[in-house]
Amino acid sequence: MAHDFSNARHEVCWGFTAQEFKFGDFTLDQARYRLQRGDRQLRLEKLPMELLIFLVQRRGELLSRDEIAERLWGKDIFVEVDHSINVAVRKIRVVLRDDSEKPRFVETVVGRGYRFVAPIICNNGDSNPRVQPASQAPLASDPALLPTEKRTASARLKVVLGVTALFALLTIGLVLNRSGAKASKQPPITSLAVLPLKNLSGDPTQEYLADGMTEALIGRLAGIHDLRVISRTSTMHFKDSQFSVPEIARTLHVDAIVEGSVMREGNRIRVHAQLIRAATDEHFWSEAYEGELHDVFALENNVAQSIAQKVEVTMTGKERERLKVVHSVSPEVYESYLKGRFALDKSNTRTEVEQSINHFEDAIKGDSTFAPAYIGLADGYFALSTIFIGDPPETMRPKAISAVRRALELDPESIYAHLQLAGMEQTEWHWAEAESEYRRALELNPNDGAAHLGLGNLLLRQGRTEEAITLAQRGRELDPFAVSGDDIGWIQFQAHRYDQALREFRSVVAVHPSEATALWFLGFVLIAKDQPEEAIPVLEKAVSVSDRSPGVIGVLIRAYAHAGRRADALRLLAELKRRKQAGYIPAAAFVNAYLGLGENEQAFAWLEQAYKEHSDILQFVKVHPYFDPLRDDPRFQDLLRRIGLN
Repeated sequence: MAHDFSNARHEVCWGFTAQEFKFGDFTLDQARYRLQRGDRQLRLEKLPMELLIFLVQRRGELLSRDEIAERLWGKDIFVEVDHSINVAVRKIRVVLRDDSEKPRFVETVVGRGYRFVAPIICNNGDSNPRVQPASQAPLASDPALLPTEKRTASARLKVVLGVTALFALLTIGLVLNRSGAKASKQPPITSLAVLPLKNLSGDPTQEYLADGMTEALIGRLAGIHDLRVISRTSTMHFKDSQFSVPEIARTLHVDAIVEGSVMREGNRIRVHAQLIRAATDEHFWSEAYEGELHDVFALENNVAQSIAQKVEVTMTGKERERLKVVHSVSPEVYESYLKGRFALDKSNTRTEVEQSINHFEDAIKGDSTFAPAYIGLADGYFALSTIFIGDPPETMRPKAISAVRRALELDPESIYAHLQLAGMEQTEWHWAEAESEYRRALELNPNDGAAHLGLGNLLLRQGRTEEAITLAQRGRELDPFAVSGDDIGWIQFQAHRYDQALREFRSVVAVHPSEATALWFLGFVLIAKDQPEEAIPVLEKAVSVSDRSPGVIGVLIRAYAHAGRRADALRLLAELKRRKQAGYIPAAAFVNAYLGLGENEQAFAWLEQAYKEHSDILQFVKVHPYFDPLRDDPRFQDLLRRIGLN
């Protein structure tokens, strides 16, 4: 847990106790926990603020990462802190307008740590700042007191220096003029990121509209083959961020950034967008668009076309036509869709997913030809069918497949719909069909990170782990946050690379400590590394934040059993059995539980039930480490054959 430094002991600075530090044009008041630039108070989150105070208090000293970790989190940390420290340092540099290459404040000593290097003026709280006295320069001699010969020589010297200076200025001007001409030829823009549009409506409940329009704009630009567009999953990490545009661009590896805002008044919408060149922070295009909510797709198209023209990307005739296609939709239908997508993105429980499904169904009732609503509906049904939530796959998956096929009928070139269908074909063990859909998505957009990850996961299931890792890592290069630590870590876990998987999951949990999936996966790896005692509190938290997910409980049973807490394991197993009497519980939860308890006969019985259910767990049966004890059993080889993975 991070410590509160607001009452920390004051360090001695030039012989007295310091409460306030001044450096550059900034003032850091540790007593009030406040950072100012001039009279303006600056926003800095708790962790970066604590790190800044620590660095300033120890000005000039090299602070190692271990020292920083111990100061911010305590000695017995249970997180991978490197990523969190990097993020905190970046946020400090953004707010101080510092440069990592030429630091004025925070210096990085590669491989060792950080040092605060700027001079500091300290104040002990009595409004009498103390500074080290500056040495006075000697007074210049009075020219009038010099002899006449020396005054004449001095005048001649001034003339010579003046001519030299004029020549130097002319030379510099010529050089700058030439370099400016060269600089006018900017490199082409081949990649960009659309940052989350700001909601300027003055109503927080309209946040779904700004997020939805961001997603739509990204989707339209992503259809351009020669333009790499970062997904919404990645750019949402920078919502309300204090990072500068060049920093965001460097993180996402893009040439340009799109910023903008949405303002709604009744059914009237105003969209403002601007293009910023990443390397120079130059705003080279800005435009505002207005219209009615039912014309929202026309607005989005106009913005997308303008951006495509300004970045001068090469488009095929088909791509140009696709950008011009406008689907008129009623405000009620569009709002229902956006609310559904917003709810699904935030979902962690069955109730939240069901709410999203209701919104998508309302949208379809209003317009049965609106393809995005079917894609959202398929997402919702598919989420319900997973072991994490635990509705019967035989009920939910046909609904999901039907919805996504309808979406493809309405929009055959929807990349996301092809990816959806590929994932669903996998659940039915139609491996060739799934690969075909992934390949089609990559044809439509070879720069799509999710498509690389999807194909990688398909190859993973077939035991082609090296190819899977390569594809997933390529996906992360293309779209750094769309392919998450969860995604990479899960593949590394299946490939029995536990240490690499552990780093990925701990990095995610350090930033998102209540993300149920990351906690669940982290528990998987800790058990595989024979660290069940460490896995137990992680999985107990995952059970809590996931509304007692049966899939998570199944893995927690394994952790209890491996830690010698068999009574606790049996107590949770009894809970699953009681819940099964009242409703559906995925067979995979029992498979994990009985494998953990070492009751392999029961595990085989539940594997047969999982086979009937087409359980997700069987997609990984060829590589999943938990099945290693069963691999020599003829029954297991027969199961692989029936699934098509032998």
